[in-house]
Amino acid sequence: MPLERLARLGHRTLLGAMAFAILAQGVSATESAASTAIPVVLTETDSGWQLLRGGENYFIKGAGGDADIEALAALGANSLRLWGADDIGDTLDAAHAAGLSVTVGIWLGHERHGFDYSDEQMVADQLARVRETVIEYRDHPALLIWSLGNEMEGFEAGDNPKIWNAVNEAAALVKQLDPHHPTMTVTAEIGGERVRYVHEVCDAIDIHGINSYGGAPSLAERLDAAGATKPYILTEFGPRGAWEAPQTSWGAALEPTSSEKADHYAIAYQRAIASQPGRALGGYAFTWGHKVEATDTWFGMLLRDGALLASSDRMQEIWSGKPAAYPAPSISPIELSTSSELKPGSTLTATVDIDAAVELEWVLYPETADYLTGGDYRPALIAVDDAIVDAQENRARVRVPDEPGFYRLAVYARDGNGKAATANVPIRVLGEHAAVQFPVYVFEDEFAGMPWAPSGWMGDTESLELSVTNDGGAHSGARALKVRYEGLFGWAAVAWQHPANDWGELPGGFDLTGAGKLQLWARGEYGGERVKFGVGLLEADRPYPDSTIREITDIVLTDQWTRYEIPLNKQDLSQIKTGFVFALEGRRTPVTFYLDRIRYVR
Repeated sequence: MPLERLARLGHRTLLGAMAFAILAQGVSATESAASTAIPVVLTETDSGWQLLRGGENYFIKGAGGDADIEALAALGANSLRLWGADDIGDTLDAAHAAGLSVTVGIWLGHERHGFDYSDEQMVADQLARVRETVIEYRDHPALLIWSLGNEMEGFEAGDNPKIWNAVNEAAALVKQLDPHHPTMTVTAEIGGERVRYVHEVCDAIDIHGINSYGGAPSLAERLDAAGATKPYILTEFGPRGAWEAPQTSWGAALEPTSSEKADHYAIAYQRAIASQPGRALGGYAFTWGHKVEATDTWFGMLLRDGALLASSDRMQEIWSGKPAAYPAPSISPIELSTSSELKPGSTLTATVDIDAAVELEWVLYPETADYLTGGDYRPALIAVDDAIVDAQENRARVRVPDEPGFYRLAVYARDGNGKAATANVPIRVLGEHAAVQFPVYVFEDEFAGMPWAPSGWMGDTESLELSVTNDGGAHSGARALKVRYEGLFGWAAVAWQHPANDWGELPGGFDLTGAGKLQLWARGEYGGERVKFGVGLLEADRPYPDSTIREITDIVLTDQWTRYEIPLNKQDLSQIKTGFVFALEGRRTPVTFYLDRIRYVR
């Protein structure tokens, strides 16, 4: 894919042990005159491993995320987990005030985001950021554990020795800078060579953090079989992941209801944590907040508006030993009056059973086919307009779109007391995708109603923001797109896709035969910003590729609106699944630019 083959940036230098020594010298944690840190010690006794915090046994009862720290503490939790350490001072203060400790994550680069562990300068720059983070926060009383990386080994065998050397080097530096808090690294499950590298090779890593969903109930047995020797923390657990769930005949993952998910949290906790004293040091339920991943509701323990779901009730009972005084509603799976595969424009009736007085919200979303996100950021799903014809009591009449494709009908039940329940069901609208009339807009004032969704995020997505704004004025209309990238290196890109989040596994796209060019307006915040623009991304090796791939490169923006065009004459435009894509490179200072009036014209 041309726009995914951006160079992995950075100069190569020979730093190695010399760099480590420079980073560590003269900054021992013992020299901090005003330290208020609570020391944490990992110790092994006759009965196994345990954490001592301030000299007292400390078993982690926590969740990942910082959505509402006081509410988390009120449920009986004693800790929260962060994945990164950018600007976390206020979060640490709030956690400490609420009586919670914090496992502080120090993000380590992912190869799929463009990080190159063969690039010695990249690795050295990363090590320098580790040093800065530890020095900044090592004395905070909320600090519990330093967590080096999250799934940085990737999702295959996890056996790149250069990655593990960098992890161990970072952990060794942390220990030298702060001997008062243990080190941990977090892996995606334990397959491949992960156990060997964490337990045998990385001698500076004290604790193995493990993200495990469907596999959590068998985790302890599998660790035994792999020869694990170090203690572990279940750093992410909850319902089975979308990649582990049953599927429809067309490959859509079947999401459990919020009530069913609560049982998965309890089972994972019992079998991987509670039943493993002296070995499991506790766990962090995933996730304390709202997160779009696979669907709008798959993993969050809260809704977008902060309402608590049944998983929060179940974890409260586990953490505090007391059931919720006002439990979340219990909800059944959605039942449809027809087959879930329908003709365009058809109507159906959806019914759900609830055990409490609630207000129901029914929503039809375009389906995502991107179930293997690796936790990467995904934008909020955009509801299909006018799909809910009528809704009364526990049922809704739904008209599916005229446009063939894949959708998901969701229901949100709120009880008015801050508790909620969710259920959803995949729906397929039969037929082939249709041609459209010109001009065809990729963006004009809003994301909503546009043919393609900006769902294909690539590269260093953690450093990228995409928003609709009127800052600085639009070229035409009321608003423009604002792109801001804060990565110090690497690259990022966003593709407008149809269906949303599909990378060529599902039918879709539009027949744009007759288009002469893609036309757009762009400007930089200051000028000098380097970008690429393109049409199409999916090559012929995909089941459903783009019928053409075109791009314009080496664009240097000015601070004035400028029109750019991608010629499309004599191109096969019969199936454009990726309506637009931009890519940019980091340049050690934030990169900001604006886009407007992106459209296909004859």
